[in-house]
Amino acid sequence: MPDSPGYTVAVLGLGAMGLPMATRLAERLAVNGYDLSPERTALAAAAGIHPAASAREAATGADAVLLAVRNGQQLRDALFGEHGVADVLAPGAVVVMTSTVGVDDVVEVAQRLQEQDVQLVDAPLSGGPARAGRGDLLVVVGATPAAREKAAPVLDLLASTLSVIGDRPGQGQAFKTVNQLLCGVHIAAAAEALALAERLGLDRAATLETLSAGAAGSFMLADRGPRMLQAGEEDGAEVRSRLDIFVKDMGIVTRAARTAGVPTPVAAAAEQLYLIGAAQGLAAADDSAVIEVVAPRRGPERTPPA
Repeated sequence: MPDSPGYTVAVLGLGAMGLPMATRLAERLAVNGYDLSPERTALAAAAGIHPAASAREAATGADAVLLAVRNGQQLRDALFGEHGVADVLAPGAVVVMTSTVGVDDVVEVAQRLQEQDVQLVDAPLSGGPARAGRGDLLVVVGATPAAREKAAPVLDLLASTLSVIGDRPGQGQAFKTVNQLLCGVHIAAAAEALALAERLGLDRAATLETLSAGAAGSFMLADRGPRMLQAGEEDGAEVRSRLDIFVKDMGIVTRAARTAGVPTPVAAAAEQLYLIGAAQGLAAADDSAVIEVVAPRRGPERTPPA
């Protein structure tokens, strides 16, 4: 039974992050879900989410619309495209944008929504699908106090750590850009370290365990390291975060740094590793597969993603 009677959330996109977020929200709120995939829609229905026939149907009458999109163009299409939902949103509704797309796109969209009395909550998140399903995400928010209050039933259920960065859309994106700089660099550094360990004759698994216990440890080393050990296997590692997400995110980082006039040579080098990985057919692989760029184990028979 919903904890906030009459409060409805539309979750548009029931993919790797959208479905566990919708499932978590459905524990306490009324949730309408929409996805192009009948299989994902069926999984959502089994989890207590009301399946909608279209994005516009899901969003009609909703208090909040939650979006997890890949980039700024998808954000604009979801709201203002041919099948966009912006014009079915009621005045006072909020759009909760959880993706990393960059400051400029979010500011532009927020201004367009404001013209129809709909506010955008800039709420990029971090944590992955398993933590999304538990409501254990880090969520950073840039939004007006009124918009944050309206979105509170959604944000409170998804976040174990909720940090208000500022009162304007775009400020959440700015923080997430800094966050992704560190994440992207840490993954690339972990890949280089484990590749070097193997070439020096060290056992990679034992090296990973020992590094993780000392000053050189990091969340990304501990999280991605085990999957890096699987990267050279026939099926590779389970895909929890695609490599091409970091192609996008590191591009956002380096563009923002150029605009701000801040040199980021380490981030730029990491970006090149992800770009090389994508060019070598690893775009749809887990981002831990970046170790294959510096220490290939599968050989030249890689098959590019479909």
